[in-house]
Amino acid sequence: MTTAQTTLAVALSLVFLPLGLAKIAAVPFMRQAAAHLGMSPDLYRVIGTLEVAGAAGLLLGLASAPLGVAAAVGLALLMAAATVVHLRHGDPPVRALPAAVLTLAAVAHAGVAAAAG
Repeated sequence: MTTAQTTLAVALSLVFLPLGLAKIAAVPFMRQAAAHLGMSPDLYRVIGTLEVAGAAGLLLGLASAPLGVAAAVGLALLMAAATVVHLRHGDPPVRALPAAVLTLAAVAHAGVAAAAG
């Protein structure tokens, strides 16, 4: 395990865990975001569950590299899809930027974790 792997896992988990929990709890801001993107609250809860599971997988991946790589790849795919959804919905690119940056960070974690083996 490397310092980069640990740093990325913790940083990504600190982003995905609260956002995922907010989606699961359907807090008003997340309900508005779901409605803005034309998604049902139930679908947004599923996305939140995937984010929480991914955050847990990243942290558990510190003990098991393959689990961390799988979690990072899953989160990268989820965030790449989020980027596309924002852009297809007509949001300005700046609204899709956080998802794009998280995609790149998750890919970086997958690469670092896979290299650390």
